Amino acid sequence: MEKLEDIIFYNMDKAIKSYRMYAQKKLKEHGFKITIDQWLIIKTIMENPNIAQQEIAKNVFKDNASVTRIIEILVKSGYLERKINPDDRRKSNLVVTEEGKSIIIKVQDLVLENRKNALNTIKNEELETMNLALKKIISNCS
Repeated sequence: MEKLEDIIFYNMDKAIKSYRMYAQKKLKEHGFKITIDQWLIIKTIMENPNIAQQEIAKNVFKDNASVTRIIEILVKSGYLERKINPDDRRKSNLVVTEEGKSIIIKVQDLVLENRKNALNTIKNEELETMNLALKKIISNCS
């Protein structure tokens, strides 16, 4: 029977979780009071204005209930605002506030530094091969 550390999907999951823990630790060390998931949701809304909450959940790999809770925190923190949808008053649009845009900009340099540190000893050719293989896995499972 194969060992866990020999299973590629185990290692992919472990790598992602290790990186997220590392990145969250760095955010905290630099005094940012935002989580990786909160950053991802703000960034998703900035890049996709008027995106539906179900699409946000799909983009950040979270269930709708988790996204709802995170959005509520972001609204209370002043990073997001709810605006009434002019086409359907039963719906609201999420808008990134100036404070939300500011935190994304402030965190961006740290995000780039975290990625650089995580990929430190990996050659570009290895990254290209890994990225291609991951895209194939995604395609095979879609």
